Amino acid sequence: MTDSTWWRDSVVYQVYVPSFADSDGDGVGDLNGIAERLDHLAGLGVDAVWLTPFYRSPWADGGYDVADYRDVDPRHGTLDDFRALLARAHGLGLKVIVDIVPNHCSDRHPWFAEALAAGPGSAARDRFVFRDGKGPDGAEPPSDWQSKFGGPAWTRVPDGQWYMHIFAAEQPDLNWENPEVAADFERTLRFWLDLGVDGFRIDVAHGLRKDLAEPLRETHGNDAAPLNSPPEGDNHPFWDRDEVHEIYRSWRKLTDSYRPPRITVAEAGVSAPRLPLYTRPDELHQAFNFFYLRCPWGADDFRRVIDTSLAGARSVGTLPTWVLSNHDVVRHTTRYALPPGTDLVEWLAGDGRAPAPDPALGRRRARAAALLTLALPGTAYLYQGEELGLPEVGDLPREALRDPMWERTGHRQKGRDGCRVPLPWTRGGPSYGFGPAAASWLPQPPGWGDLSVEAQRGRADSFLELYRAALTLRRTFLDDDSFRWLPGADGELAFAKGRLECRINFTAEPLPLPHAGDVLLSSGPLPDATLPPDTAVWLGEPGK
Repeated sequence: MTDSTWWRDSVVYQVYVPSFADSDGDGVGDLNGIAERLDHLAGLGVDAVWLTPFYRSPWADGGYDVADYRDVDPRHGTLDDFRALLARAHGLGLKVIVDIVPNHCSDRHPWFAEALAAGPGSAARDRFVFRDGKGPDGAEPPSDWQSKFGGPAWTRVPDGQWYMHIFAAEQPDLNWENPEVAADFERTLRFWLDLGVDGFRIDVAHGLRKDLAEPLRETHGNDAAPLNSPPEGDNHPFWDRDEVHEIYRSWRKLTDSYRPPRITVAEAGVSAPRLPLYTRPDELHQAFNFFYLRCPWGADDFRRVIDTSLAGARSVGTLPTWVLSNHDVVRHTTRYALPPGTDLVEWLAGDGRAPAPDPALGRRRARAAALLTLALPGTAYLYQGEELGLPEVGDLPREALRDPMWERTGHRQKGRDGCRVPLPWTRGGPSYGFGPAAASWLPQPPGWGDLSVEAQRGRADSFLELYRAALTLRRTFLDDDSFRWLPGADGELAFAKGRLECRINFTAEPLPLPHAGDVLLSSGPLPDATLPPDTAVWLGEPGK
């Protein structure tokens, strides 16, 4: 593997910046806090770190409402702090990927203030999507388009026009048909590339280009689907337009002009047949695999998703990504603890009490899923805290909620705060080691310290040591990305990646191991040479 292809079979650790580590005691994570904790990531054995937005922002949506794309928000530090973090990461052999948010900006961005002041028909408004309203006095939204965060995707301004926002009203969509928008983002990409970042994660990569021809087409309200879910139907007016690929061909030329070339990964909630289009050789390098993330716990379901993912990626000469959790979904340790078909929105609305999760079941399955994921060819993306087996905090008090979904849905959806609770680093102390202050921006539950890095370090049966062992072993099998299914029992998945054999028991009964003498690692005990329910094992001969 060369320095320009490191990403093909790597492990990338997602840092949700507000919740990773707080160095200054204000209760919010920052860049210096991350830099101080990079030894944990290097010791874990990951290859790269992905940082969620840390740019200047009024924080209407946790930093995904950007007011200045080329500066650091004071709550997270300074540009010098970022330079120091980058140098520290590179010194430890870690690549650094940063988030770029091109679909929308903050309503506090200078461009939007200029657009409001300039008025209808101005060049400043053309950087965004402004339209006159419907009805005799223009008092109705220009179309039925719905926001992902609930309610209409249109907000009216004092002079009577409406502007589009797929997400919160504080996040106006940019008009990517305007060349000034494209040119400014090229300047932003170059700014961070010149500082030395190793790549970009592209937020809402499938939403940049829209069909804005008049009259605006109706969607019949089907846009308020869960985040990262594919759009309904083909030829949607603002999801997954063919024109978006022009942008990424341009960006690929830019990232390839650096030495070594830098990488890009798309957050694209599109259908399985469409996803490979984003990773053609002249476009982006990777795209997140939300089909794998949403896969129900079952052998047939996982086999189907794995086959589809491998075939799609290889059709364009790349490898898939594998993702179990991120900052937008209920953590998988909890998802796997709930009965099949549980409505997670309703479950969160009831403070995570009905149906009651089975924590022991969730932990067993999450440990097995870790070995499954890390054995597959391609890139694994880990979400901070999954190496600790952190569960979703489903009972956050209403007064603590910060996700804009809470207000925009009329307090019907609690949103994503439960997976964003700050990490526990120590058994006790202020905020369990997250920072020097006793309180953090989201409250940590009692007993959080029992799941901390300190509590798990060196404990053979812990999540942390399982991940460390798996990542260490994984490196010995990186020379072969071949994949083949092996014979297995009903309800068992068995496959080989080069010399590594992986088996997972999805059934409720133990299964015999074919050759227990070659066990390298297992997600749980293997009594009497059997593979217990909800358990995974790695078999093989590393390094030979």
